[in-house]
Amino acid sequence: MNKKIGLKEAISIGIGGMVGGGIFAVLGLAVILAKGGTPVAFLFAGIIALVTSYSYVKLSLAYPDRGGTVKFVNQGFGYTVFSGGINNLLWVSYVIMLSLYASAFGSYAPNLFSIVNSTVDYHIYASLVVLCASAINYFSIKVVGEIESYAVIIKLIILLAFVAIGIYGLTGNPNLPQLSPENWEKPLLLVTAGMVIFVAYEGFELIANAVPDIENPEQNIPRAYYYSVVFVIVLYIVIAVVTVGSLSFDKIADSKDYVLAEAARPLLGNTGFIIITVAALISTFSAINATLYGGSRVSYEIAEDDELPRELTYQLWNQPVGLLITAVLTLILSNTLNLESISTAGSVGFLLIFSVVNLSGYRLSAATGSNNVVPLSGFVLCSLALAVLIQQQWNANMTGVMVALFIVFFCFTAEWIYKRFYFRQ
Repeated sequence: MNKKIGLKEAISIGIGGMVGGGIFAVLGLAVILAKGGTPVAFLFAGIIALVTSYSYVKLSLAYPDRGGTVKFVNQGFGYTVFSGGINNLLWVSYVIMLSLYASAFGSYAPNLFSIVNSTVDYHIYASLVVLCASAINYFSIKVVGEIESYAVIIKLIILLAFVAIGIYGLTGNPNLPQLSPENWEKPLLLVTAGMVIFVAYEGFELIANAVPDIENPEQNIPRAYYYSVVFVIVLYIVIAVVTVGSLSFDKIADSKDYVLAEAARPLLGNTGFIIITVAALISTFSAINATLYGGSRVSYEIAEDDELPRELTYQLWNQPVGLLITAVLTLILSNTLNLESISTAGSVGFLLIFSVVNLSGYRLSAATGSNNVVPLSGFVLCSLALAVLIQQQWNANMTGVMVALFIVFFCFTAEWIYKRFYFRQ
């Protein structure tokens, strides 16, 4: 008999999924886009995540399944080209998240040990961490779980200590006035910044995959979603306050790929820089480890539902063949796209996916006992945020937008071709 997951473990899954490598990767990007309004940008993104979590709560209770998001989309829209395309996008979005984590690892690692130069070292470390995590996934799934459980504790202890010391150190810091409203970007740019870094919140949906194993589901599932999302919103806002209040905007721009470590330097000197760098490496490595596992399972679930070729249910070295495909695609993306393009593509993917999940929640509100206003509001918020993100980034980061739109087009086209020419009922 499988051991049931308690409330603490369920909350840990949500927090661990969100506080993976995302905050280490996108914090600098958020400050560049929002300036002193960075905490507000994180709040905007957090509100969308919180509203969407309502749909996940209701759908998780009504349709408990390890397929999680895949199950919810299929339940709301049937086994159609549309649902298949969205589920394909979920798999590819996992690959984008992996690329984001690998990018963060490649940016932080050279600060501890330089091999050639920062540019070459980035590619070396980003590739090595993906290869290493893939090897661990093939070696033992149990090891993957153990790494994640310890990593969640370590990174939270370090980040909470950073927050506590950082708040204390803000007193008298000459950069503190940067947080005042006159240093905020325009409201639309604050929303854009929040949407570009929305990928830092997407991990709460991993709770859905664990729902069948959660004890006392009626009470613990809502608490797990809401407590984890609210905790992370507060954590991110305070981290943003400490970072913007500790470093000048110029310094943040210079160190944007590893800004959280740089923010620890005024507080704790070089020791603080090293500690946060180590925390970033642990966090991104554990996130890559867990997301590789999750991504391979998503591809397996989609193939089992006949939305992708059944060959993806085959085993290769005792793991779904999707694990190898996910790892290879991650290596390609992390070594060809810059951080902002990866982040934009990931946010476009998850905003579209979450808008569809909210729409599923709305369509199934009678069956799930939902207040249909909330999932409808989530759908509208995600859709508007997606439109703002694409419109604003079209001029600022056309590469990221084009990559995102191509990925969406590819996912739906591949599903149409499969259903039209290969799939037989």
